Amino acid sequence: MKKLIVLTAVIALLASCGKGDRGQLVGAKGKKWNPEKPYGMTLVPGGAFIMGKADEDIAATNDAPTKTVTVPSYYMDETEITNAEYRQFVYWVRDSIFKTKLALAADLQGAQPGDGGIGEYAFLDADESEDLTPWQEYYKNNYADLSLDGEGRKLNPDVELIWEQDEIPDEFYAEVYDSMYIPFEEAYNGQRTIDTEKIVFTYTEMDMEAAARNKGSKRSDYITQKKIKVYPDTTVWIRDFNYSYNEPMHNDYFYHEAYSDYPVVGVTWTQAKAFCQWRTLYHNAYRKQKNVERVNQYRLPTEAEWEYAARGGLEGATYPWGGPYAKNDRGCFLANFKPLRGDYAADQALYTVEAESYEPNEYGLYNMSGNVAEWVDSSYDVGSYEYMSSMSPAVNDKNNRRKGVRGGSWKDVSYFLQVGTRDFEYQDSARSYIGFRTVQSYLGTDVTLNASTN
Repeated sequence: MKKLIVLTAVIALLASCGKGDRGQLVGAKGKKWNPEKPYGMTLVPGGAFIMGKADEDIAATNDAPTKTVTVPSYYMDETEITNAEYRQFVYWVRDSIFKTKLALAADLQGAQPGDGGIGEYAFLDADESEDLTPWQEYYKNNYADLSLDGEGRKLNPDVELIWEQDEIPDEFYAEVYDSMYIPFEEAYNGQRTIDTEKIVFTYTEMDMEAAARNKGSKRSDYITQKKIKVYPDTTVWIRDFNYSYNEPMHNDYFYHEAYSDYPVVGVTWTQAKAFCQWRTLYHNAYRKQKNVERVNQYRLPTEAEWEYAARGGLEGATYPWGGPYAKNDRGCFLANFKPLRGDYAADQALYTVEAESYEPNEYGLYNMSGNVAEWVDSSYDVGSYEYMSSMSPAVNDKNNRRKGVRGGSWKDVSYFLQVGTRDFEYQDSARSYIGFRTVQSYLGTDVTLNASTN
């Protein structure tokens, strides 16, 4: 027994020496990580501020009494999400669905890469000439029959989709291609467009708060699958206004390159949430290829985060630029809104303007007031300021379909531009004057605006 103990100690010592830690507690090391400011975002240093109406509540809503709250540091988009940025999301979903349909059709025909035609779009594990990884082999043997929609199977990232009808390689590809478009009888002006009803982004979401407060229950009870149609509702340009001619905006605003740098509108709260999920997935997929640590998730800002960022470090200000007026000392309007008695052109804009217009606030954020109002990740409750936490406050009730909208828009009067003004819209409603921007929590706590220097 004594020899056995000595031998075990020697083995443990050798193992320790082999790791190079000299037997010391050095901690387990993860993947390579360097703090990285996301493209198009700016760092908002955390701190405390007085949240709520800075001026008299002339609308008598009584929904924003002043309260001192503290928010941690986070990154925020410098501009509202633009049409071009949202199109990247839409096209990614569209192309993924198209490729999946092609791969499933190739499976049905028994086609493989190298066969030509639709076989080039087969799932990677369908190529019998290639050695599968242990995981691919395991998945194929155990889950392939359950994954009728192709979930979990890898698409070929190197093969390009063919959109020109004259270049379609075979009839099987043509059949899948045809299924992506609206029926011929619904086409007009010689245009047969993509069937937007089929462009659906699927993701899973976990109600972390409910899971944390109900220990002992199954994790799966709090996981739900979301299926979100991602195309913006372009008809909002017509439905939002009676007796008004806005068909050019309906036809061109989201699709035409001329509007690429304008903020996306016609997006519901649920679509904005889906965009955040995709942006996280897209960024982390790239980082996984590089074998570096994942980034924190992208998300909508809470009401507190939005208002703190909008104030730009100005305490008690009416607008992001201070106030109390919506004009500068040269008489120029400082935001895109509905000035005077409806003279929309007085601020040099009729509808929306490019997302990077007017002067940014002290945090480098554009159009925190005006242009388009913005979804926030908070449910609207008149009395929420009374009971919400003073530390990183967020009030989210999944049964409350009224979600916060902040900042005012191109069609609003200046009251809604005030940083303390609250408004709401129903989460499944889309409007021609509501967009969004995203945030990402800063990993670490060493960046604060008003930290003590003692």
